Amino acid sequence: MDFLPAEIDDYTGIHTAKESDVLYELNRETHMKVLIPRMLSGHIQGRILSMFSHMIQPKNILEIGTYTGYSAICFAEGMQKDGKLITIDINNELETMANSYFEKAGYTDQIDMRIGNAIDIIPTLDMKFDLVFIDADKHNYSNYYDLAIDKVNKGGYIIADNVLWSGKVVQEDVKTDVDTKSLDEYNKKIHEDSRVENVLFPVRDGLMVARKL
Repeated sequence: MDFLPAEIDDYTGIHTAKESDVLYELNRETHMKVLIPRMLSGHIQGRILSMFSHMIQPKNILEIGTYTGYSAICFAEGMQKDGKLITIDINNELETMANSYFEKAGYTDQIDMRIGNAIDIIPTLDMKFDLVFIDADKHNYSNYYDLAIDKVNKGGYIIADNVLWSGKVVQEDVKTDVDTKSLDEYNKKIHEDSRVENVLFPVRDGLMVARKL
């Protein structure tokens, strides 16, 4: 579902800083070789994530859902030079591709890719994070949030992608769908959580941004 007229979307892209050559190559290869390339953050959202990271200047980042590594590289662009980004994905088929682009982008020493179930891995992480990005299986968003919130520093951020789910979250006839229902519940959960303040950005497929108080 497109939330903006095509000409506005094009105009936005033209007047947004370009992605790096490495990200452009990763974007292109993902669309050519990988199933469901729309899962990629892409140019506009990627620049937004990079801008968030530059504003926050996080020391440590947790990403839940790596895919081909595009968003991880965007976040790494604004991370402190001695920082660490841990990215978790349950699918090992794209591990080689993602790691190759982490190397091309110069972030091999900063990005640590873990393969496995994030629900099992997150409790083992003995560190605090300034930024958490959730972009994995939708029915577990609330579980990921619950596992991550205590590991986020005061003033840190939790950002969740796809929270508008192609507009389905406002369509009553499809709210029985597991993913749609889970995302709707997640949005309500964050909005009602007194531990954070939140803004839902209608960018691409929706970004729920929560700052820990």
